[in-house]
Amino acid sequence: MISVDNITVRFGGSSLFESISFMINERDRIGLVGKNGAGKTTLLRIINGELDPDEGGVIRPDTSSIGYLPQQMRHMDGKSVYDEALDAFSEILNIEKQIKEINIELSERSDYESDTYLRLISDLSHLNEQFELLGGGTLHAEVEKTLIGLGFESGDMNRQTSEFSGGWRMRIELAKILLRKPDYILLDEPTNHLDIESIQWLESFLMNYSGAVLLISHDRAFLDNVTNRTIELSLGKLNDYKVSYSKYVELRKERREQELAAFQNQQKMIKDTEEFIERFRYKATKAVQVQSRIKQLDKVDRIEIESEDQSTMNLKFPPSERSGVIVVEAEGLSKAYGENVVIDNIDITIERGEKVAFVGKNGEGKTTLSKIILNELDYQGRLKIGHNVSIGYYAQNQDEILDENKTIFQTIDDIAVGDIRTKTRDILGAFLFRGEDVDKKVKVLSGGERSRLSLAMMLLQSNNLLVMDEPTNHLDMHSKDILKSALNAYDGTLIVVSHDREFLDGLVDKVYEFKNHKVKEHLGGIYDFLKHRKLESLQQLEKKSNTEKQKKPVNPKESKKLYELRKEHEKIVRKAERESENAEAKIEKLEARMEEINLLLADPSKINDNDLFLEYERIQKEMEISMSVWEDIQSKLEKLKAQRN
Repeated sequence: MISVDNITVRFGGSSLFESISFMINERDRIGLVGKNGAGKTTLLRIINGELDPDEGGVIRPDTSSIGYLPQQMRHMDGKSVYDEALDAFSEILNIEKQIKEINIELSERSDYESDTYLRLISDLSHLNEQFELLGGGTLHAEVEKTLIGLGFESGDMNRQTSEFSGGWRMRIELAKILLRKPDYILLDEPTNHLDIESIQWLESFLMNYSGAVLLISHDRAFLDNVTNRTIELSLGKLNDYKVSYSKYVELRKERREQELAAFQNQQKMIKDTEEFIERFRYKATKAVQVQSRIKQLDKVDRIEIESEDQSTMNLKFPPSERSGVIVVEAEGLSKAYGENVVIDNIDITIERGEKVAFVGKNGEGKTTLSKIILNELDYQGRLKIGHNVSIGYYAQNQDEILDENKTIFQTIDDIAVGDIRTKTRDILGAFLFRGEDVDKKVKVLSGGERSRLSLAMMLLQSNNLLVMDEPTNHLDMHSKDILKSALNAYDGTLIVVSHDREFLDGLVDKVYEFKNHKVKEHLGGIYDFLKHRKLESLQQLEKKSNTEKQKKPVNPKESKKLYELRKEHEKIVRKAERESENAEAKIEKLEARMEEINLLLADPSKINDNDLFLEYERIQKEMEISMSVWEDIQSKLEKLKAQRN
């Protein structure tokens, strides 16, 4: 076991930790939690031996091994993905090299009875035993299985590591740690660069792992599925709960209520004592009592409680204008980069008010389709963005477009309008910018802080379609909950690319799965989709379908009648859609003419042009009639589509 013994860490004049102690046992599954800045990463680095505490120490068994995956790391180039992962078996590879060298030497010698020849035979036997004992016979299969589990394709094995993004190279480092099978695995935010399938694979691996695991994560589902012990860092102290994360949240709430009651009682006692001292400080008859009270206050062990986040804060996206029923419609859409086909001949329809998730392995086209919707990439096929749709976009590199010379507060205040300006500091506080933090320049912020600032900016913009690419990667639990709550209350349409199951659960009602250059629609939430995928992998869906067909034979006459009814209904729907498109085109034409007249009327020489004013009034009335007609068509179309479903 590893023993963390009374360690203290100081930065400047304050302590990050103060005499904290705990032990990591051989089969522990520990989640390390706490607010940003509580010292979680520092503690991992101390356990790994990278940092020394100011006081205390860490006792590690001499024979134990530790695998540590940091959030940020330097990557080496010059090897293929497979060879880089194979480095995890340096000891086995060295033994394999020695075995080959001995075999070559034995094949070249004929002094079979000599002592040196017999010694080589003995060494070879010993090395072969070691090789098998360490798993040398299966190492190549293990490497490929682990890399594929973490999302790599078979064709990626011989590609150079330099061809991959930082997130994929982090997966290679994670694979090397898992392949080494150290006694203790330390992971700092391991899910940030993984897709849902890879996260599930990692969960399964860690749950069945023979060693101990200590990890930091803001993925609630991942913590619940992997850990059975939660260590909290708070106010420089350590609280150890022998439960998973969700149970810890309940116990922490109970503990906090008790601490708050004790804190309030102590504060009342301190206030009463201070008032007594102040009232009788200069009365000689009370001098003894005053001195006694002063000494009493000096001896009080002051209770501290961690400031609670504003969990009751109700942030909302501003109301947005109503869009057309069809928000995004793609038919036969394809995109390739040279010979690399990303999406091939896909069809999707996203309607007003839907909240949908794009899921699938990295590189399957989720972000590509998002950028096509934003008109940032060319493509083949047809894509239509609906009438009156305005798009807000959060990208993984959203932080790069911020003005580095502005402060955090200026960045938000410059785009806030109306009553929302009074809540600017509340919004910033919800995303962990408090007090003097709001006066920091953007250029000194970390990548995670910039990402949170970009998300806060989105709360102030009135768009009726939000496209969000991995919005939760740098958010803690509380900030994710606030964002999720705001998105649930959002009255527009949402497309979110995310691997965070807990975040998606209860937020989305449709899932688009990106796989093998295609997109498949799944109705229901994220766990409905995952359950469905699991059934598919077990080939139970096809079996179920065949069974149902056998139980209920189809009547040919009923089938033909049903087909005719559906055909007629689809004809009516298409007619209504054409009417809607015609109405939208007319409205756009009227809006364009109104804009032209506005520009003409801005010219002082046209101020007395009655014809222009009359035309403007006529178009206004025609616009009102056209909008009324369009709304009636939309209502009719919605009812028709509801009947179709």
